Amino acid sequence: MADEKLTQIARNRIQDFDPPKKPKTNKYAIACSFLASLASILLGYDIGVMSGAIIYIKKDLHISDIQVEILVGILNVYSLFALLMGFATNYAFLMVGRFVAGVGVGYALMVAPVYTAEVSPASSRGFLTSFPEVFINGGILLGYVSNVAFSKLATNLSWRFMLGIGAIPSVFLALSVLAMPESPRWLVMQGRLGDAKKVLDKTSNSLQEAELRLADIKQAAGIPENCSDDIVEVPKRPKGDSVWKELIFSPTPAVRHILITGVGIHFFQQASGIDAVVLYSPRIFEKAGIKSDHDKLLCTVAVGFVKTMFILVATFMLDKSGRRPLLLTSVGGMVASLVLLATGLTIIENSDHKLTWAIALCIAMVLAYVALFSIGMGPITWVYSSEIFPLRLRATGCSIGVAANRLTSGVVSMTFLSLEKAITIGGAFFLYAGLAAAAWVFFFTLMPETQGKTLEEMEASFGTFWNWRKTAREMREMRMTEKNSNDNNGQVQMGTVN
Repeated sequence: MADEKLTQIARNRIQDFDPPKKPKTNKYAIACSFLASLASILLGYDIGVMSGAIIYIKKDLHISDIQVEILVGILNVYSLFALLMGFATNYAFLMVGRFVAGVGVGYALMVAPVYTAEVSPASSRGFLTSFPEVFINGGILLGYVSNVAFSKLATNLSWRFMLGIGAIPSVFLALSVLAMPESPRWLVMQGRLGDAKKVLDKTSNSLQEAELRLADIKQAAGIPENCSDDIVEVPKRPKGDSVWKELIFSPTPAVRHILITGVGIHFFQQASGIDAVVLYSPRIFEKAGIKSDHDKLLCTVAVGFVKTMFILVATFMLDKSGRRPLLLTSVGGMVASLVLLATGLTIIENSDHKLTWAIALCIAMVLAYVALFSIGMGPITWVYSSEIFPLRLRATGCSIGVAANRLTSGVVSMTFLSLEKAITIGGAFFLYAGLAAAAWVFFFTLMPETQGKTLEEMEASFGTFWNWRKTAREMREMRMTEKNSNDNNGQVQMGTVN
């Protein structure tokens, strides 16, 4: 009997030394993330379609460059009421459509990444939380294709079809919300432990992981660990002013560090000029020497295709390579491509004859820039900002980040044409290159790696600002010490079996 027990313990110990099997991505979590991210198609479609539609809007409604900037930049989102823009008879009506669209998708921009982060297991959180950016890119490609498809219609019809067709998916997107479960963290905050456990059981890779995730959420919500009732009373949460006080007015070093990085990554994502490239790509190609409207729109389709392909590559690399390596590689490449694009445009603008090599350089650098953006800066902004804020501050913190993102996007979109006139189009892209270089320094200095950490233990990685590497090293050493201690205890127990 003792021999059988010894053999079983030895077998268990041997299994402990086997390399851990990679957990399979949870299909239910994928479905939830997919449904939550669908609304992002509308944002992407609006960004893509407006780049081409504006050519025909300007001809049909005879609006100025300033009005173009305002119309394109006032809102880079599209939602359930988008049909208003398809029936627009004048500039004012178009602006009303843009405003109504913004209210709907503004919520989706904040909710989708946070919801996805909260239903995702840590092993695949990067993959799943990148879904909103995947759908944005898919929407951009659809918008570009729509531009080409309707470009042959009469001027007064082409842009109306381009904008109005985006209303069709809205009905299906509204119905998809009905199939989504509530976030387990929200359920716990409402005292519905039983319902939260059901969602966690479905979205975790194992029942043990589900129990650990539930224990972490309960701890963050102030619920005793041994409490297992389906319905419990949750300790009173901070009021709104207390949340703002903890987040803005008197934050701990960790929360201040989190807020700076969370808002900073949103700011730099847009300040590095992505919306200028995506929204005004026909204008960029025109400056590069492509004169035909149809040819310019075909080039934008190539931009959308490349952007979409590379975001798909990024989704599979996020949980393998980590956030920091992809982000730093992405931004470094963006700096180089922006500098070369600015150089090519400046040479073309100052040349009195056609330079085929410079035109090819500009087209190649636009494609390189959107590809490099898509493998890092694009998806990681949403992944990182949605996972670093502690539970009690997550909704407000993510809202601030999204507000910074949209505000910066609006400023870039509404100033590009004026910037082009003031400092030339090449000068504008040299400016974006400088901002992208500042972003690289910011990310390298202040942003800890978050790969593989649970949402509840994330706060421990922050608080030391540029000394975060020392904190991370100490945490690794602590984990190694605990692991070695556990291994030694197991070997002692194995050796003392009689």
